[in-house]
Amino acid sequence: MHTGEKPYTCDVCDKSFSLISSLTAHRRTHTGEKPYACDVCEMSFSQSGKLTAHRRTHTGDKPYACDVCDKSFSVSSSLTSHRRTHTGEKPYTCDVCDKSFSVSSTLTAHRRTHTGEKPYACDVCVMSFTTSGSLTAHRRTHTGEKPYACDVCVMSFSQSSQLTAHRRTHTGEKPYACDVCDMSFSVSSTLTAHRRTHTGEKPYACDVCVMSFTKSCSLTAHRRTHTGEKPYNCDECDKSFGESGSLKRHRRTHTGEKPYACDVCDKSFSVSSNLTAHRRTHTSEKPYRMR
Repeated sequence: MHTGEKPYTCDVCDKSFSLISSLTAHRRTHTGEKPYACDVCEMSFSQSGKLTAHRRTHTGDKPYACDVCDKSFSVSSSLTSHRRTHTGEKPYTCDVCDKSFSVSSTLTAHRRTHTGEKPYACDVCVMSFTTSGSLTAHRRTHTGEKPYACDVCVMSFSQSSQLTAHRRTHTGEKPYACDVCDMSFSVSSTLTAHRRTHTGEKPYACDVCVMSFTKSCSLTAHRRTHTGEKPYNCDECDKSFGESGSLKRHRRTHTGEKPYACDVCDKSFSVSSNLTAHRRTHTSEKPYRMR
């Protein structure tokens, strides 16, 4: 530890380690061996520490508590990363651009925006992803699995981050504030995208045409106008869509759901843009002038 000596070298790749136990664990990345099996579910792990952390997903145990706020974590590394949300520390810097990150895995994923690498491929469709978590979440679009359930209403989600954001619709919490205007947001990615309305930045460029976008998901959806891909299938009829939002709106034609209610009269609408247009019947606003 003090000398930096790493005498234990992997015979498959060029990595070296200061502890023989670290080398033993590393070798399993080559062999695929996962000797530590969970006794509750079918998951197995290459390291005993990862099994210990995994077991807490069953028990709910979160022994690592933040000394600034009331959050607790099942893994010590998650607490270390979380503390940086209080300190603002971002020790992991990209060597291509000037961006820095509080978590090393976020830097690893960010670097792929420069290289274009997407090593995590879906075994059902043609899509690939820069992170394993994105692939795991994507697979649920095929299986329909939504393991993250809200404890207030009946909604469930395919990603834990979606549940976290959804809970704020109940609490009204909007912790991400814009430093240019007075708008606040419940999701950090929405704030990031919003800031670009001030800067005019559109970092996500299409490699087929001249279009650029403020959000990566907008670019992903746009690319489908070139490929014709429509990965979002209706389970009631044979229609498919290039965007998840379009499928969500279409499903309302089957369910009759009209979640957008006018606050002046008793009319409701299945699409938010229809509510916007309807409100003008009360205000007499006519934003579109004839030429």
